[in-house]
Amino acid sequence: MMNAMFPFPFSSLLPGPWRVLGLMSGTSADGTDAVLVEIDPNAYASGQPFRSLLGHLHQPYPSELQTEVLLAAADELKPSLLCKLQTRLGEAHALAGRSLIQNLGVEPHFASLHGQTVQHWPGQGATLQLADPYPLSEALGCPVVWDLRRRDMAVGGQGAPLVPLTELWLHGRQAPWAALNLGGIANITLWDGESLMAWDLGPAMSLLDLAAQRWLKLPFDPDGQHATGMAEAACLERWLTHPYFQRRPPKSTGRETFGQAWLAAENAILEGLTLEDRLATLAAFSAEACAREIGRWGLALPPGTPLLLSGGGALHLRLRQELTQRLPDFQIRLDLRFPSGAREAVSWALLGAASAAGIPGNLPQATGARSPVVLGSWTL
Repeated sequence: MMNAMFPFPFSSLLPGPWRVLGLMSGTSADGTDAVLVEIDPNAYASGQPFRSLLGHLHQPYPSELQTEVLLAAADELKPSLLCKLQTRLGEAHALAGRSLIQNLGVEPHFASLHGQTVQHWPGQGATLQLADPYPLSEALGCPVVWDLRRRDMAVGGQGAPLVPLTELWLHGRQAPWAALNLGGIANITLWDGESLMAWDLGPAMSLLDLAAQRWLKLPFDPDGQHATGMAEAACLERWLTHPYFQRRPPKSTGRETFGQAWLAAENAILEGLTLEDRLATLAAFSAEACAREIGRWGLALPPGTPLLLSGGGALHLRLRQELTQRLPDFQIRLDLRFPSGAREAVSWALLGAASAAGIPGNLPQATGARSPVVLGSWTL
């Protein structure tokens, strides 16, 4: 049996299984996803540590909190407001975590906190995820592991993507597969039966959600129901010359590249199109970026390999249609193993449990790190 070593005054947890609370807030900045999962720490060696999902809860951010997060992501929030935002996000995550475990009537052994990414500068070895872990620890009465990305950066990595190993732990090694997460940013994990490869492809829902907020006055376009127009081919070709798409993986990106400033720069051209054409063009851009990146840089996978879609973009009908047209060699289907929004939180719980077990959570060939490292900081 494995003893989980913690950097604070107790030496081990029970040998397992562990109940781990995973907390994730993605680049869409729509709220907190909380999951409680059961993990066997002794099964990391066999590659199958996940046992079961005990529960999931999505807690939306109040509109003013989401506005502040988006301002921080656009680099428009002064330090005093960032300081207060850190606390408010910690309290929001504590509310989501406490609500879930009260609903379930089951206490976690510890929590794994992603926080809200507001800045990500991998070229400078810098990233910032806000959410004070101390209100969470106080509200739950358990240890919290947090700030998992910066350890990877300290050894030369980009701090992202960190989900590749969790996808391998969830999907297994038996046959080739691909997992495409369509959050604010699209990231892909490819497994050919021997090798694992992962990177950020470009925008998924970041631009579409900002467009919905600007032109529909909605936080997002439900099911992509307004993206019914024609994609503007000239826009697509110009956008796809962006320097990000010319770089070879490992690489990662965020709203700093494909966010408010990008949309503002394209505003005049987009407003020359009908509303339906604007949204259709942005959906086609996300899909074409994904397809070109996979085709240019990805592992060679057998025709018919399943491509499992997760994240909010998996529910966007136009985006799915565009992906299906552009990736005909894959069997594209929804990843229905977990409720919508739960998957990344499950991944974060697995990474937190790996940290508790002293197991590295990064994949150097995906992040560019010099070595595998155990991720995160711990607080009581």
